[in-house]
Amino acid sequence: MSFENLNKLLYTSKSAAYTLLRIFSISFSIASVAVLIYAYGFYHELEELKDLFFILNFLFGTYVINYLVRLLYSFHRIEFLNRNWFEGVLMVIIIFNMVFLHFFEIRPVHEAYQMLITNYFFVLIVFEFIKISTKINKIRLEPATTFIASFVILIGMGTLLLMLPASTVGTGSMPFIDALFTSTSASCVTGLIVVDTGTYFTFKGHFILLCLIQMGGLGIITFATFFSSFFAKGTGIKHQSMMQNLFSSESLLSAQGLFKQIIVITLLIEGIFAVAIYFTWGNEVYFENLGQKIFYSVFHSVSAFCNAGFSLFTDGLYAPEVRKAYMLHLAVAFTIIFGGLGFPVIEDIFSLKNLRDRLAFPWKDWKLSSKVAIYTSAALIVFGMVAFFLLEKNNTLNEMNFMERVITSFFQSVTTRTAGYNTVDFTKLTEPIIIVMIFLMFIGGSSASTAGGIKTSTFYIIVVSAIATIRERLRVEIGHRTIPNDLIFKAYSLFAFAVTFNFIAVFLLTITEQGAGFLNITFEQISAFGTVGLSTGLTPKLSVAGKIIIITSMFVGRVGLLTLALTLSRRVVTTSYRYPNAHIMIG
Repeated sequence: MSFENLNKLLYTSKSAAYTLLRIFSISFSIASVAVLIYAYGFYHELEELKDLFFILNFLFGTYVINYLVRLLYSFHRIEFLNRNWFEGVLMVIIIFNMVFLHFFEIRPVHEAYQMLITNYFFVLIVFEFIKISTKINKIRLEPATTFIASFVILIGMGTLLLMLPASTVGTGSMPFIDALFTSTSASCVTGLIVVDTGTYFTFKGHFILLCLIQMGGLGIITFATFFSSFFAKGTGIKHQSMMQNLFSSESLLSAQGLFKQIIVITLLIEGIFAVAIYFTWGNEVYFENLGQKIFYSVFHSVSAFCNAGFSLFTDGLYAPEVRKAYMLHLAVAFTIIFGGLGFPVIEDIFSLKNLRDRLAFPWKDWKLSSKVAIYTSAALIVFGMVAFFLLEKNNTLNEMNFMERVITSFFQSVTTRTAGYNTVDFTKLTEPIIIVMIFLMFIGGSSASTAGGIKTSTFYIIVVSAIATIRERLRVEIGHRTIPNDLIFKAYSLFAFAVTFNFIAVFLLTITEQGAGFLNITFEQISAFGTVGLSTGLTPKLSVAGKIIIITSMFVGRVGLLTLALTLSRRVVTTSYRYPNAHIMIG
């Protein structure tokens, strides 16, 4: 039978077959996830574990059948193979695995085999998620709503995974409210903790936290968009619109070009600083084996670049074994700085194309947004460093020499704006430096970065526009460029929303956490809102109501107040009118 006759025979049943395939694919993907979670999230006897991996091998077969049926019903089969080459490679590996298992009788309970099958299944499941994400254009939701929903899903998945018995040390599961708090803190790259991360979680728990930090730092939409563009033929307008909102791009075209570099830039920077951290641990840190040292290096590099502040040491980087590892502190600090600059700034300054262009054309300057991010960040780091040095030199810095004081002050200034690591005892800080830190945490890092806060650009525009108003200038100008009024209004709106939200949160916390002290409560709240993660010791003592307030603050601080406001508000139908001017007394 020729291909043409086969196509005619299959044509009438194609629609029904594809409907069944979609149901089939979703059902077996859910079953695969459930089996993997049950296999790795709970403790099993040897025979039970063996049965579970036989079930996984059966599910492997269903993926092959799914692929072959889709190939059969595709009337352009060569084009189908070219378009789905990656999935085809996965199917070949599945078939090879089954043949190898049958002829060589590999024991499914062997640890190496378990690891191989688990990683492979993880790739399959991620691939299925990517295929679903390419249909995002058909979802009738605003980009901001979809962005928020992605974080809700990520936090929910993280909560369930952290509650699995195998994720924590000891018997039983992590309490729901603590798992929700930890998942939110990791997904929103905050770093506030209610348990000791290093000792409370197993390696599986640490790995889950690492995944939540990485996906929360870049945004789950970033991963979906990147891989869907890599495996599929481009992305839709809604994908690009979400990337434009997320990374503050000037246009859809620039957003489309930017997200292709984000993953590469992130992995490159995290890899470089993971190597730097690996060689700066110091002799006082004990690792059980090489694998643990590598994992600790990668974990802290990812946590620092994503500005999460999670550490696998009790007391963070103030732990006795790393307290005086000053080269490590510098490596972590510069990782934090890169993560807080923002992807458009990193691309503008450090991309190979722009570096070559500036060598060829020395007059070619940075973008205005890059200048604002760099100069404002540098000014805030210097301000925080000098303030910490002067205010704490007779307190937490008392026993250090001059160079150690400088490095510690620099580190705390960098980490205060969003990262959440500490190399001093925060319970002993004086009130003046706590107030300075609250100010720095509220500002945060740069736009389109992994940092939180109202952002350096917002702070800069507010300051510049205030000066212009005082000088009675009609326009706000920066670097021979006029700042549009809508950007100024947006900056002031964000500032007003942030102040109002934090005021309400602090007010509620003074009710739920009576006796904690107003300054400590304010510090903890701004730390949560700015997704910083620094704490004066209040977080582990929070009541259930207090934890819910802080969870809400971390979530709002990560997704952004304006994004949340756009999602909840109704759009104006038209602005094609203007009322007469009015005069209201100001000041």
